[in-house]
Amino acid sequence: MRTNEVVNIGDLRRIAKRRLPRVVFDYIDGAADGEVTLRENCRAFEMLTFRPRHAVAVSNCQLGTTVLGQKIDLPFILAPVGSSRMFWPKGEEVAAREAARAGTTYTLSTLSGCRMEDVAKASDRHVWYQLYLLGGHDAARASIARAKAAGFSALVVTIDTPVAGLRERDVRNGSKELLGDSLPMKLRYLPQFFARPKWLMDFLADGGLMSFPNVVVPGQGPMPYADISVALEQTMVTWKDLDWIREAWGGPIVIKGVLTAEDARRSVDCGAQAIVVSNHGARQLDGVSATLRALPEVVDAVRGQAEVLLDGGIRRGTDVVKALCLGARAVLIGRAYAYGLGAAGGPGVARAIEILRTDTARAMKLLGVSSVAELDQSYVDTRTILPTWSLDSMSRWASDASASGNVR
Repeated sequence: MRTNEVVNIGDLRRIAKRRLPRVVFDYIDGAADGEVTLRENCRAFEMLTFRPRHAVAVSNCQLGTTVLGQKIDLPFILAPVGSSRMFWPKGEEVAAREAARAGTTYTLSTLSGCRMEDVAKASDRHVWYQLYLLGGHDAARASIARAKAAGFSALVVTIDTPVAGLRERDVRNGSKELLGDSLPMKLRYLPQFFARPKWLMDFLADGGLMSFPNVVVPGQGPMPYADISVALEQTMVTWKDLDWIREAWGGPIVIKGVLTAEDARRSVDCGAQAIVVSNHGARQLDGVSATLRALPEVVDAVRGQAEVLLDGGIRRGTDVVKALCLGARAVLIGRAYAYGLGAAGGPGVARAIEILRTDTARAMKLLGVSSVAELDQSYVDTRTILPTWSLDSMSRWASDASASGNVR
């Protein structure tokens, strides 16, 4: 199937599954434990229904918005996805380039296979850097300094990874054994790579299994690919870390991984200019709230003091619109473009973006809306996904924000 024949994100997922080895595809596709939250992230969007305004002529839809003072042409941003170089040669550079061509922002993961300087050069627009403290504070300070020098415009601090979640597909596919030193253990899992010879040749031509070039451990060099569970536990982010991170960065900070009003208010108190309502794509703690369900609580808690973004479960343009209706300034897409990258590289990412762009514009026209700025809670029926207290809180927030001028 050629990319111009792809109809939806599900088509890209199927192509990626055919092209990638099982361990690589499941790294994109899988989630923690029983994957309950993975399903709930999508199901929450499915349950939320629209309330359209008919007989409204909409000739053009304005999809652009402003995030952290930066104008973007689309109401969605490419989320950080680690190890994208496994999906396609120089995957992070490829994705950043396509994001720039589409007029939106790309977010680079700490756990990327491409140097941040090369990713910044691949984009002629704003790029964000997502920070883990892997390698210790000195390594993190060095990566922050490099990100500033390379021109990254915002720092995304992920707070929901004190340990890595148990991703059962990764365990079954031998991801730990493949990164280990035991050849007999590796041999058991190697056939999945030989079953994808084209991918394997491309992967080896791109350098094979490399290090994390943006995590340079003092006295040791770039952190090698390995089981990072221990490294995450040893270098977890705490609220106290936000003080030195903010001082070292000196620019806009986005806190990612917020699901409750308590963490939302704490984020604002720590100086976050934006918050991402996120459960890490359901890859950490299974059984937490779907992000769409958590969104109104967070919007209510920040009361216009920070911009609120959302990720998790975005597969269609209608999902983008629903999140905007519930108060998100924009959304982040992860798996949606990662499937495209794994399926066909740059053209696959471009097709994923175009699908979401076209779907979003179509949904807005069918709702009778000409601009994303017009979207609000009145265009959705929240009774199926939110308790009554959330609806009351959202109504109060909308009234207060309108009176103070803090509306999207």
